[in-house]
Amino acid sequence: MKLIIAVVKPEKLTDVKQALVKADVGKMTVSSVIGCGAQGGYTESYRGAFTEVNLLDKVRFEIAVNDDFVQPTIDAIIQGARTGKIGDGKIFVVPLEECIMVRTGETGPKAIG
Repeated sequence: MKLIIAVVKPEKLTDVKQALVKADVGKMTVSSVIGCGAQGGYTESYRGAFTEVNLLDKVRFEIAVNDDFVQPTIDAIIQGARTGKIGDGKIFVVPLEECIMVRTGETGPKAIG
């Protein structure tokens, strides 16, 4: 079992979600976050004062998958998020020690579905 965490541009939310559903991955948690990476930020002017904005809006996906769904999930995220420009995002794959379905008490791969 793995936890896949992906951080992508907010405008790619729908594309990533559609690619995941097409790959038969329908269970996910999505959050609005802010952050920065190699993309850095930008400078803006407000009433004559310049401000550096280096924390940009992003969308974070958290998807728990069984081992056989790891690569299809990664491929779907890449397909939905890639523009070829800096700031497309990152994908992190983390071992998932345990998963428990609260409603039924099932554990492990059965709880992920």
